[in-house]
Amino acid sequence: MKARWVEKSLEQIGITQTGSTPKTSEKSNFGDFIPFIKPADFNQDGSLDYDNDGISEVGLQKARRVDAGSVLMVCIGATIGKCGYCDRDVTTNQQINSLKPFDGVSYKFVYYQMLTENFQRRVILSSGQATLPIINKSKWSALTVTIPPLPEQQRIVGILDEAFDGIANAKANAEKNRQNARALFESHLQAVFTQRGEGWVEKSFSEVCEISSVLVDPRYDEYVDLLHVGGANIESKTGQLIELKTAREEGLISGKFAFDETAVLYSKIRPYLMKVARPDFQGLCSADIYPLSVKAGQLDRDYLFHLLLSPEFTNYANAGSARAGMPKVNRDHLFAFRVYLPPVAKQKHFAAKLDALHEETQRLESIYRQKLAALDELKKALLHQAFNGEL
Repeated sequence: MKARWVEKSLEQIGITQTGSTPKTSEKSNFGDFIPFIKPADFNQDGSLDYDNDGISEVGLQKARRVDAGSVLMVCIGATIGKCGYCDRDVTTNQQINSLKPFDGVSYKFVYYQMLTENFQRRVILSSGQATLPIINKSKWSALTVTIPPLPEQQRIVGILDEAFDGIANAKANAEKNRQNARALFESHLQAVFTQRGEGWVEKSFSEVCEISSVLVDPRYDEYVDLLHVGGANIESKTGQLIELKTAREEGLISGKFAFDETAVLYSKIRPYLMKVARPDFQGLCSADIYPLSVKAGQLDRDYLFHLLLSPEFTNYANAGSARAGMPKVNRDHLFAFRVYLPPVAKQKHFAAKLDALHEETQRLESIYRQKLAALDELKKALLHQAFNGEL
């Protein structure tokens, strides 16, 4: 530890408390009194969304006020350790712990320190091994941070504020560019499947494709070592197959569809996720996936792949599944879809162009994802340097 940096518990540097949830009658949906903060109100940059709920005057008499200039942390559940800070008075629910630092301690300095891997690791260790991890008030109060003199705190906060503003801007630009690349591809997709021309004919899916596979027992010798594709193995919108295992490795026992490299796989669950794949191998797929085969001379396989990803088909699929508790496309609705199709030669031409554009889109998206990951790593490195006395 750097000279003049002192390790102290949170209760030694401020007032610690845990929030409480008021009755419905004590809330105000207008935010007209004091904001009521929940874990969902934490923004990515640590600020809070103050506009969702408020506490009424009656509720405020029972709620625990958190003063402006406090640090907040989610203390229970999957997002435990998520941190934020308030620049105005708030109240919080019981899923949030807070710290109002005493004079001489910068709340922003404490907030940044709580983002470090070291602090987050200690939060997880303190939360215990229970099914539902929790940091109660006593554990929260006992967590420690290192505190230098106030001028040093302010210097470090100034450096991190400036650096993180730059990182946030760079991330916003990278994310915008990634979204633009995807939007460009989707606009081309839309253009292909909404146009009409000479020789185009209207067909229903039942006329141009089919499900010829039958359910098989994945425990049989001829199937047990085939790769299995479930909905979770298909990346949304990209068609990439990920983390595949054999029927044997997954210990499958219920019936699955057998498919080969001529099939297009369409996940019927949650059609808005747009999970479609073109496998280049023989395998098995979940009963929640339709293994579609094109009818010769009617439809090109690659054209079908892109058609199933098109906004036109996705809107149709969503409309037919909206009433279900678990949105899914039934077989009758799928095969009732009607589409204008060009001759097969033209379909192949369009599919080849879309494949090339899709590949370029994937390349660009990969570049921007790498940039976003690099920026996240830069932020971690700066935090590590800051609280190891290296800034």
